[in-house]
Amino acid sequence: MQTPDTNRQSGGDAIALGLSALAWTLGDAARAERLLAVTGLAPDDLRARAADPAVLGAVLAFLEAYEPDLVACADALGVKPELLVRAHQALEA
Repeated sequence: MQTPDTNRQSGGDAIALGLSALAWTLGDAARAERLLAVTGLAPDDLRARAADPAVLGAVLAFLEAYEPDLVACADALGVKPELLVRAHQALEA
């Protein structure tokens, strides 16, 4: 039996966490507008590519760039901020 590696995250877990982070980010109009401005995504493009690992990686990078948002998102999702950072790394791998 293998012991799970707590420092790694499966791609599916990273995508699920990324989608949750995206939903949290879009829940605030000002934060959502800032996300679109920073990433250059248009709303229609974001909707069409919401599960794309590159888009989710960009969302997590956006949150990492402003620690208060990263911490607030982690709190809202019931995870440690480090898990969001690891999910970002997994999506970019």
